[in-house]
Amino acid sequence: MEKLLLLSSLLVFMGFLLIPVSRRLGAPILLIVLIAGMLMGEDGPGQVLFSDFQAAHTLGSVALAIILFAGGLETDIRRLKGARLPAILLATIGVVLTATIVGVPASYILGIPLEHGLLLGAVVGSTDAAATFLLIQQSRIGLQPRLQNTLVLESGLNDPTAIFLTLALTVLVNSGDGISLSAFDSFIPLLFMQLGLGLVAGFAGGYGLSWLLDKIRLRPGLYPPMALAGALALYAGTSLVGGSGFLAVYLCGLVMAGQLTRPLERILHFHEGLQWLSQIGLFLMLGLLVRPSALPTILTGALGVAAFLMLVARPLAVYLCTFPLNFRPKENVFLGWVGLRGAVPIYLAILPVITDGPITVDFFNVVFVIVVSSLVFQGWTIAPAARWLGLVSQTGESPNPRRTKAQTSADSEQS
Repeated sequence: MEKLLLLSSLLVFMGFLLIPVSRRLGAPILLIVLIAGMLMGEDGPGQVLFSDFQAAHTLGSVALAIILFAGGLETDIRRLKGARLPAILLATIGVVLTATIVGVPASYILGIPLEHGLLLGAVVGSTDAAATFLLIQQSRIGLQPRLQNTLVLESGLNDPTAIFLTLALTVLVNSGDGISLSAFDSFIPLLFMQLGLGLVAGFAGGYGLSWLLDKIRLRPGLYPPMALAGALALYAGTSLVGGSGFLAVYLCGLVMAGQLTRPLERILHFHEGLQWLSQIGLFLMLGLLVRPSALPTILTGALGVAAFLMLVARPLAVYLCTFPLNFRPKENVFLGWVGLRGAVPIYLAILPVITDGPITVDFFNVVFVIVVSSLVFQGWTIAPAARWLGLVSQTGESPNPRRTKAQTSADSEQS
C-alpha cells in the first residue's frame, strides 16, 4: 500500500509541477501530462507496469464525474443565453454526424469492417469537456461570449450521445450481425432513457442539493465535500437506473451554480482543485496504459483518420448544425477547429476492449493517437486561430463574473 501511495502521489505531484512548464512552452498541459504518463510506463524509463483496462475504466468514470461537476459549477448559466440551441444541436446531431462522416472513411483507411469504423467514429465523435474547459482557460483569449459558451456547453452535454453510440455499436460489433436500420431500432429506447433520466436527475438533483445546502447549518469548510458527495451519489444512482450519470452530474453543477446562495466561492475553489487533480491523475493513468512500441504499426492510419476528423468531419458537422443560427463564417470556422478531443474518447475506447468481442488493444491505440493529434494541432493553436480569425476581444480575456481579485492577482503573478 505504501509503495502504491508513494508512486501515485509522486506522479500526480509531478503533473502539477508540469503546469508552469506548459505555460512557458505554450503547450496544452494535458498533452504534457499524457506524455509524462507514457514515459513512466513500461516502455519508458519509469518502467511502471500498468495494463488493467478494467481498473482504468472504473477510475476514469469517477474522475470524469468530478471534472464534469466542477465544469458545471464554473459555468454561469446566466451567460448561456444564445448558446443553448447551438450547443444542444452540436451535442446531439453534431455527434451523430461527426461519427458517421469520420466512421465510413476510417473503415477504408484502417482496413477494418464498416461497423468497426463507425464504432471508432462514435468514440471520437464528442468533444471533451475537461480539455475544452482547461485549454480555453489556459489560452487566455477573449472570445465573444456566445462563441465561448457554445463550445463549453456543447462539450459538457455531448457525452451521453457519444456513450449511447459507443454502447450500441459495441453490442452490434460483438454480435457480428452487421449494420442495419433494424439493429439500431432496439437501441432507440436506450437513447431516450439515457437522455431522459439524465435530464430529470440532473435538474432535480441540482435543485434538491442546492436547497439542502442552503438550509442545513454546518461549518463553512464542510459544504464543499458535502456537495461533492451529493454529486457523486447522483452520478452513481442515475447510472444504476440506466440514465446518463455524466449528463446528470454536469447539469447538477450547472443548476447549483445559479441556485446556491451559500458561499459559492469556497465550493468553487474546492472543486477547481479536485478538477485539476482528477484531470492530471486521469491523463497520467491513460498515458501509463499506452505502449509506445505498439504505436508504429497503426500510426499512419490513425494520423489519416485524425486529419479527416479535424479537417473534414468536425467542420462539416458544425456547419450543418449551425448554418441557420446566424454564426458568422469565421465563427463557424473556429467552432469547427476547436473540436478538442481529450480523456472521454480514450475512456470510451476502453469499453470495446474490455468486452468479449473482436476489438483489440490496437483500437485503443488508434484512439490515443487521434486524441494526441487533436491536443497537438488543435489545443496548441486555439489562441493563434482566434487571433487569425479576428475573434479576440480588446482586453484579451473573457469576462468571468466568478473570478475574484485574488484569483486575478495570482494569475498575473504566474504569467
